[in-house]
Amino acid sequence: MLKIPQPAAESIASKLNFRYEQGTVIAVVQDAKSREVLMVGHMNKEALIKTLTTGYLHLWSLSRRRLWLKGETSGNYQIVTDLRVDCDNDSVLILVESKGPICHTGNSTCFYRDLGMLKN
Repeated sequence: MLKIPQPAAESIASKLNFRYEQGTVIAVVQDAKSREVLMVGHMNKEALIKTLTTGYLHLWSLSRRRLWLKGETSGNYQIVTDLRVDCDNDSVLILVESKGPICHTGNSTCFYRDLGMLKN
């Protein structure tokens, strides 16, 4: 589990470019072992700091306009093992150990649909 002290987390957060909708960075969530992409979400500064200091994935909900702990209602928590920042400092790659399906549909990834499923 990746867990760092609050001052270090705040220092890291101060270096990111929170500029997308509602002052967020894009967060790509990937399985730490298989490297499968599980989901894409958004993080504001508070979500990033909470993630870094607790070791659990926190995101910013654009629709609900609030911070949320991934798994808070389902119990399918995402334990962060590593976090990487892209070259523009405006998106992060978060490696997780998943404690159950990550998708609200019950699938292990949000990317379970191929193009054929969209044709109908």
